[in-house]
Amino acid sequence: MTKKTSIWMTFVVGLLLVLAACGEKSQEDVVKKLGEHVEGLSGYKTNAEMTMKTGQEEQKYTIEVWHKKADFYRVALSSNQEDKGGQIILKNKEGVFVLTPELKKSFKFQSEWPDNSSQPYLYQSLVEDIVNDKEAEFTVDKNYYIFKTKTNYQSNNNLPYQEIYFDKENYTPALVKVLDTDENAMVEVKFTSFEVDPSFNEKDFEIEQNMANGLPDDIPTSGDGVTDDLAVMVPVNTAGAELTDRIEVDLENGKRIISTYSGEKNFTLVQEKRDVVETLTAPVEVSGDIVNLGFAVGVLSENAIEWDYDGMNFYLASDELPKEALLEVAQSVQGQEVK
Repeated sequence: MTKKTSIWMTFVVGLLLVLAACGEKSQEDVVKKLGEHVEGLSGYKTNAEMTMKTGQEEQKYTIEVWHKKADFYRVALSSNQEDKGGQIILKNKEGVFVLTPELKKSFKFQSEWPDNSSQPYLYQSLVEDIVNDKEAEFTVDKNYYIFKTKTNYQSNNNLPYQEIYFDKENYTPALVKVLDTDENAMVEVKFTSFEVDPSFNEKDFEIEQNMANGLPDDIPTSGDGVTDDLAVMVPVNTAGAELTDRIEVDLENGKRIISTYSGEKNFTLVQEKRDVVETLTAPVEVSGDIVNLGFAVGVLSENAIEWDYDGMNFYLASDELPKEALLEVAQSVQGQEVK
């Protein structure tokens, strides 16, 4: 090897090292930076649009998340459609709650939420899923660091993967795609704003404040004709069962509809609407897990799911359907038969 060749090779190697140093960050670099960023935040406020593709029609919802370090959360979920009430998941020093201001209802959970499951709209949960998946895939494009990881949905194994897009400039989440077993995007969460280290008011994470702020102005105070046009909601996904019986029960201040579905796996759907919203009482303590149905937040127990939507209460029960199928049926209760 000549002296000139040796000098040239040294120059090339040095140039390659410089280019590598100036190039894209490695997966380890980005994961470390994400962890440091999450740990260093005093809190954040973010808005997102969630699209659900689990039913016959695509459903869109808005999500507002407030987080205050270390363990205060407020997640407000509402439909983009008009005249639909919203719900709030609240975590404060007193526990975990699901609030439905429209119905003046609140549930208290003995729950490890949000740490017990993947949460596609929570920054910490997304980063934790990346850290916990040693086989996570990493790619980079012009604007984003992209991870593909396993999810941790304990009650739903039909959504095993997710793709998470982080902004390359500030390491905040931009988009999350939750994938089914065929890697189709069934849920998409698009972050439309992300504010780091915001200020919070003293009562932002208190039940009373959130119930009052989320209360619609037109809550009925009497039962004059409120349930006369009650629309009977039906599941699009019936897990192979068919409607075999339906009973309508007139209540003192409302109506209850009990629909029985029979097949290989039987289940019962109870729908109820009250003309008069009861006075706010203390939160009801429940045993079960918080589940996101997309259009509503539900309570999942061993063999039943209860949720509130559009001023109505729903209770889906089956001793035969596994939890995953129970969730799929509940998520599909979006169609209606006008009575």
